[in-house]
Amino acid sequence: FQDQAMMKTMSGGNCNLNVPAKNSYRMVVLGASRVGKSSIVSRFLNGRFEDQYTPTIEDFHRKVYNIRGDMYQLDILDTSGNHPFPAMRRLSILTGDVFILVFSLDNRESFDEVKRLQKQILEVKSCLKNKTKESADLPMVICGNKNDHSEIFRKVRTDEGENLVSSDENCAYFEVSAKKNTNVDEMFYVLFSMAKLPHEMSPSLHRKISIQYGDTFQQKSFRMRRVKDMDAYGMISPFARRPSVNSDLKYIKSKVLREGQSREREKCTVQ
Repeated sequence: FQDQAMMKTMSGGNCNLNVPAKNSYRMVVLGASRVGKSSIVSRFLNGRFEDQYTPTIEDFHRKVYNIRGDMYQLDILDTSGNHPFPAMRRLSILTGDVFILVFSLDNRESFDEVKRLQKQILEVKSCLKNKTKESADLPMVICGNKNDHSEIFRKVRTDEGENLVSSDENCAYFEVSAKKNTNVDEMFYVLFSMAKLPHEMSPSLHRKISIQYGDTFQQKSFRMRRVKDMDAYGMISPFARRPSVNSDLKYIKSKVLREGQSREREKCTVQ
């Protein structure tokens, strides 16, 4: 393959960042409505919590990292809890590399939904693995949100959540609070460790950089003044758009047909 085929170009603001396809990953966040999926994503990206609830149809975010001179890209797909299009949910699973399944500790139905999602992910990925002969693991975190609520409101016991992951070393269980920011960073740290991604992708382990530094972001010598012993940086792409359904389908088809070894997906465009 030509060099272009092995690189993914990301445009944002006035910068162009080239991320090797092998360092590009997609994280898919799934769960019922009103369990706090978007709040967890917001904590990860911005360290903020929004009190006002806004239903999610499907949100797409992109974060790029310069970690000791190497570029990484993490695409985050925050899915709808209503799942109005089952085929789209299946496609999201097929193209996902790491997964976060979220339920609310005070909602038994949302826990049952996570159990269904876990089963579906394992089935869909198993089918794809059989066709592509892949041997990759499937990193997944099951996340019980709202552990800041009083125990009298709890509807799911801790041991029930732990039982869902007890037989899979690539699956972990956490009880978190997106509101209080409890165990959120630890959850991402473990998820990235299971996925064999740099620990510095975790929110607290890299320097947050604004888009204005984009032109120098990918330079191996990139450093900021007054920052000592820090060689990991992360930047949110403010104008990143979700790859099209057509490109996702082509990506899956190429894996099944073994048309190429790269993990190249559609280039990000800016409007």
